[in-house]
Amino acid sequence: MKSFSVSSKNIVRNWYYIDATGKILGRLSSVIAHYLRGKHKKIYTPHIDVGDYIIVLNASKINVTGKKIQKKIYYRYTGYPGGLKKNNFSEILMKFPERIIQKSVYGMLPKGPLGRLMFKKLKIYPGVFHNHQAQKPIFLKI
Repeated sequence: MKSFSVSSKNIVRNWYYIDATGKILGRLSSVIAHYLRGKHKKIYTPHIDVGDYIIVLNASKINVTGKKIQKKIYYRYTGYPGGLKKNNFSEILMKFPERIIQKSVYGMLPKGPLGRLMFKKLKIYPGVFHNHQAQKPIFLKI
């Protein structure tokens, strides 16, 4: 009996789109990371990128539980002394709604070159319009 090993010619990548309206951030992010890694496929291999492309629509309408809208703080560092910047969830949601989902999903993917390769397959849009109609994405119900 021979073991099956995935090669690049065996990988078929599908395009899916998700409507984030009213979805909880953490639960949505875990499903997105699951599909980006390819864990839903029978040919899943941990050291090879076999995942699919994900398009997230209506990122500006994402929800969180509890009082995280006012109390959740995102930190970033400019690289200069005293350059620690912080914004809360509501500020980032108004200015850059796609960054919230990006940061959440990125933390759920493997670290290193493989995780960065998987992360490039994530496309996030604040509204309902996207530029990927030619790929004929399939609606992913969550």
